[in-house]
Amino acid sequence: MTVRTERIGHVLAVTIDRPEARNALSPEMSRALAEAWASFRDDGELRAAVLTGAGDKAFCAGADLKRIGEHYRSMTPVERLERGEQEPGLGGLTRNLDPGKPVIAAVNGACLAGGLELALACDVRICEPHATFGLPEVRWGIIPGAGGTQRLPRAIPASAAMEILLTGDPVDAATALRIGLVSRIVPAGRSMDEALALAERIARNAPLAVRAARAAARRGADLPLEEALRLEQRHAEPLRQTEDAAEGFRAFAEKRPPEFRGR
Repeated sequence: MTVRTERIGHVLAVTIDRPEARNALSPEMSRALAEAWASFRDDGELRAAVLTGAGDKAFCAGADLKRIGEHYRSMTPVERLERGEQEPGLGGLTRNLDPGKPVIAAVNGACLAGGLELALACDVRICEPHATFGLPEVRWGIIPGAGGTQRLPRAIPASAAMEILLTGDPVDAATALRIGLVSRIVPAGRSMDEALALAERIARNAPLAVRAARAAARRGADLPLEEALRLEQRHAEPLRQTEDAAEGFRAFAEKRPPEFRGR
């Protein structure tokens, strides 16, 4: 098995486990990841997830180029386009599959091509000092086709995004932090521990509120402010009637930690 999953309380840990190939994704691995994210989405007990790569050299080097030719040869461009509009994208997260819950990328090495596109589909990215990030596809005569051209300019300043997209040059961890591609750099060997700790803090919060805040932020990002504020209100109002909200108010008054049940 080249994709491992582990339940840790309310958190799902997902590991791309192919270090000998820099955790490059075969078609089978991509499908396994899609299945993992669908199960995560549908499991009411799971509240957050962490994605990482095995070993200390790479988070994910993207699609396995030795296998990607099979995909291109198996269908015409029209067939690939039609299928791509329906099926989950690379690694399950990049297209047509939103788990609806927070996913944290623990980047422990090279995060390149589809690997960066997969990390960009996560909600939070942290990395180790030796991590590198890049979209080198233009060097191979193609473009990042799993969300890279769309998510990167939404995640970081436009000029920085275009430099990465058009040169194919990687950036180091310090640069990634400076331009906002990651939220923090953690000590070497600690990315998974730090990401799990972050996921556990998220999981302690009210799950309905976390999902609503995530949905409002993601869906409102590209709306005009007035529309985005209306969207926020549509997410905020129903929460005020939930059992979790009542529990949160009680816990605050009683000066104790709340016990949320997702209702």
